Amino acid sequence: MIQTASVILDIPTQALDSPYAYGLADGCAADGEPVSVGNAVLVPLGSRKAVGFVIAVDRWETEAACPVDPRKLKGVTRVLAGPFFDEEGAACAQFLADRYIAPLSACVRLFTPPGGVPHLVNGPRGQRLEAPAVGEVEERWAVLTAPAEEALEQLSKTAVKQRQVVEALAAAGGSLNMGQLNQQVGSASAPCKALADRGLVAVEARRRMRGAAEALPEGASVQEPLPLLPDQQNALKVINEARAARDGSVVVLDGVTGSGKTEVYLQAISAVLAEGRTAIVLVPEISLTPQTVGRFRARFGNRVAVMHSRMSAGERFDQWQFIQSGGADVVVGARSALFAPLANVGLVVIDEEHESTYKQESQPRYRAVDVALWMMERAGGTVVLGSATPSIETLERLGRDGRWRRAAMPHRTNGKPLPPIEVVDMAREFSAGSRSMFSGALTCALADTLAAGRKAVLLLNQRGFAKFLLCRDCGFVPSCPSCATSLTYHEDGAKLVCHHCGYSAPVPPKCPECGSPYLKKFGAGTQRVEADLRALLDAMPEAGPEVPIIRMDADTTRFKGAHERLLQAFGAQPRAVLLGTQMIAKGLDFDDVALVGVINADTQLNLPDFRAAERTFNLIEQVAGRAGRGDVPGQVLVQTYEPSSAAIMGAARYARDWFVAGELQKRRLFSYPPYVRMANILIWGPSLDDVKDVAAQLHRQLEVLIRDQVGDSWQLLAPVPCVLERLRGAWRWHIVVKCPQGSDISPLLLGFFRQRKADKRANVAVDIDPLDLL
Repeated sequence: MIQTASVILDIPTQALDSPYAYGLADGCAADGEPVSVGNAVLVPLGSRKAVGFVIAVDRWETEAACPVDPRKLKGVTRVLAGPFFDEEGAACAQFLADRYIAPLSACVRLFTPPGGVPHLVNGPRGQRLEAPAVGEVEERWAVLTAPAEEALEQLSKTAVKQRQVVEALAAAGGSLNMGQLNQQVGSASAPCKALADRGLVAVEARRRMRGAAEALPEGASVQEPLPLLPDQQNALKVINEARAARDGSVVVLDGVTGSGKTEVYLQAISAVLAEGRTAIVLVPEISLTPQTVGRFRARFGNRVAVMHSRMSAGERFDQWQFIQSGGADVVVGARSALFAPLANVGLVVIDEEHESTYKQESQPRYRAVDVALWMMERAGGTVVLGSATPSIETLERLGRDGRWRRAAMPHRTNGKPLPPIEVVDMAREFSAGSRSMFSGALTCALADTLAAGRKAVLLLNQRGFAKFLLCRDCGFVPSCPSCATSLTYHEDGAKLVCHHCGYSAPVPPKCPECGSPYLKKFGAGTQRVEADLRALLDAMPEAGPEVPIIRMDADTTRFKGAHERLLQAFGAQPRAVLLGTQMIAKGLDFDDVALVGVINADTQLNLPDFRAAERTFNLIEQVAGRAGRGDVPGQVLVQTYEPSSAAIMGAARYARDWFVAGELQKRRLFSYPPYVRMANILIWGPSLDDVKDVAAQLHRQLEVLIRDQVGDSWQLLAPVPCVLERLRGAWRWHIVVKCPQGSDISPLLLGFFRQRKADKRANVAVDIDPLDLL
């Protein structure tokens, strides 16, 4: 019997991105340790060593059956760690590499513990193996080994410190870590050693789980399920029917904000756990607040693990090991939680499934929804996609895929209607002489809300980084005649450029629609808005300086725990204004928010992106749901220079079907998803001329490939600069490939890019099914 291991090297380079075969002696490495799939191993690579991951172990009856000559194979030097994943994890890594045209080594890395893999470094004396950056942490505990009464009887009354230690341990149930003991009795090391010498106390090392402060206290009772309303009962019934099919069915939980989707998730998970299976819940990163996690822990106790990027590396490592040990039945986290080492997963819930944060922006550029579908189809599980605003692709697929089911939840659990949305025409305000970013209607509504002792939420839509022109008199925005996206303003040359097809035009001296000279670049930052809002509130008799403004944006939430502290501060105030970017559009559940204002709906609407209208519609619907969640009636005001746009009109009327129908017509006309599959090929480097040359060369090669292999059914667009043409010192261009709906875009491009030799002048990466083309 001949045994071999297929090892993918932990070296992110295309030249080495395929498995290497190594020999095994009776299934073991040279150090005698057995080798299995998922192990991190040390292997020879030419005259050097390399760290790799075992993705397959094969057995061959004879030398002839082995695809390589076993006599020429080098052996695995040493098993370093793991196993981190099993055969199914290895298969998923291969799926990710093939579908998203990503390095297999980067895909395998998704399944390893954060910071927990050893690595090689080059030094003056050659290579050396460095231990993982993160590992287990231990702390010393003092434990009573005899009943407290007996221990105290054996101690003289002059042994004050020792008696204090025994009494403290007895009061704590028999054990305390040394840090806590030191706080209670002062320096406890010497008395603990004396007690240990007498056999009354044992000092032992125990593992400390970082982040354990968030866990429920030992013995805490779990929350009972809440009674379900009719909409919730029906949704749970649809999920249970899908689970019974065990075929990877998908349920789209289409529920308005405040309809009680989370309780449906909780009860669906309970049913899965009762069958002996486990569940993963994905939540947008910014919604992963202690309140969100707390609801799951209150129901399922400390068998809930949490994984997200705001945790320290040590906390994530501990949670990863906790999951792998079998201690967790439910994992709640951001998109990467999908790759947690949780066994026997029967349900994946993806909350706010429309969110762009479920798409990875670096290699491998996977989309969590698609990976979950692949996983659950293989496992016979179910995927639940929850949202008040399901993506257009999701809604379209519901209509054509028999395994996708819709569970509608059109009513709020409090029985109240959704708050009315009023659209404020800022062009009309400007024409009337107002130069403030706060309209008269919003100013009056703020005054009324604060005078009534209520809270307000103001959204500053800052997703747009691209500069666009907007006429402040009529709201006109120059757009591309071929791509239905706004043109991007370029200072250099004073021109407008389409970053999809390359169309360009000079900046007009006045508005082409109305002739106004007020055709200006658009946008304002949160600090400027905060200053103007402070001045506005200070001048209000109903408000004044004592009304706090709590600002939430990338700057104020960059430190760990800042997001939670700001929300707690907002909740603690009797009246306040929360000013923030998109992060405040979801996950906020305050009963006393009476007013929601969208300061500038146009920023996202006029991004040069085919999803701009959909994202604007979703954002307005989502943030509107923050108002009127309790007994207080809600009010929503949306400021815009484009009150007649379909996204604004549809959101204001809660007319999703009308908006989606129009948007689908545009997407079909201009060949955008869901009617095509797309690949965005990114080219970047330090020299603009080199980037343009590599992009042109790539385009010529792809043109030949597509013509010879698939013909005219595919589209290949010319190379053009990205919207952000220069980023961190690199020039960025891209090429877009489109293929018909139902076609698999990956295999053709995979073969081409796997064989293509890297060009030192510029980097190239492929984004399959991109969420935008920015």
